[in-house]
Amino acid sequence: MVQGKGTQVGTADTATVRIGALAPLSRPGWVEAGRHLLAGLELAAREVNGRGGILGKPIELIVRDTAADPAKATAAVDELAQLGVAALVGEYHSVVARAVAARADALGLPFLCSSAVLDALAEQATDWVARLPPAQSYGWRVYADFLLGAGHRRVAVAIQSSVYWAAGVRILRERLAAAGGSLVELDMSTLAPDAVGDALAGHGASALLLLVGYPEPAASIVRAVRSDSRLTPLLIGAPAGQPEFAEWASLLGQDGRAIPFLRYLPEQLSELGVRIEKALREQLAEAPSFVALEGYDTIMVLADVLQYRAEGLTCAQAWARVAVEGTRGKIRFSRVPGIHVWQWAWAPVQVVDRDPEQSERYRILHTG
Repeated sequence: MVQGKGTQVGTADTATVRIGALAPLSRPGWVEAGRHLLAGLELAAREVNGRGGILGKPIELIVRDTAADPAKATAAVDELAQLGVAALVGEYHSVVARAVAARADALGLPFLCSSAVLDALAEQATDWVARLPPAQSYGWRVYADFLLGAGHRRVAVAIQSSVYWAAGVRILRERLAAAGGSLVELDMSTLAPDAVGDALAGHGASALLLLVGYPEPAASIVRAVRSDSRLTPLLIGAPAGQPEFAEWASLLGQDGRAIPFLRYLPEQLSELGVRIEKALREQLAEAPSFVALEGYDTIMVLADVLQYRAEGLTCAQAWARVAVEGTRGKIRFSRVPGIHVWQWAWAPVQVVDRDPEQSERYRILHTG
């Protein structure tokens, strides 16, 4: 393990506490998710600075766009380390966050992952990395339970090649099989969106899940399925959360409603959550997603961690001491079997969809 290059708060001769913020802010990254994540990070940084910063020093966010590119993200980590950041935060895409975690571990630089769920965020145990969102194996099992509870035993997935999508299929397949269900894969590397209907016709599936890129081919698949009279009763689902953001509604209109997805929110926000949701709504000029709240919680947690580090605690000791009232519940980290990073076990999980009668309203269909 290389000795950490990050600035140690309270000992470095710097006027600010520099934090490297990573987010997908250009295509092919999920730009809207990156924008919401950054909004939450920025709001929390302003609030921490308003109460005196960290040990009297204001937070300075140094933002880098990952564009959903692991190589670009790794280069950004090296650059941020040279700039003397005390820690790294952010990222939405799991394959990118995994690359960031590997480089942060090699450099001995704390990384608090805001919004990536892949179980294998790190290939081996590390004390330099912690994560706020629930692991994919937890959240996607909740989604599988929703499907089973709604009577869906035969499920199809439209899938593209990705470590993240492959992991999701394994989770869904195992959960469905344990209840006597089955899963069939439609390979979207060889299948055009308008051919999905023909591919589904002989399978007898009652649900089709979108494990594909956004906005395309996800939007085209939805349009093709909605316009195919043979598939009228078919449920379309999107466990990765594509319908969460306003762009989905603007792209698909009525076709984009009633598509269940995972959202990491409690049934009711706390007083803090309500206040932050309102502030983020004003900042974004639209309803904030759970990703924006994840961004806010990230900085609030990290402020405590960096203060503990300044007091001489190791990174592991600092993660273990965290007890922060976040926007979605009390945040504490622990070691979870099979997860090689410090993990909040677990953030609340919902399966929701956009109301068929009003796209701005969400219906809670299932909770984990």
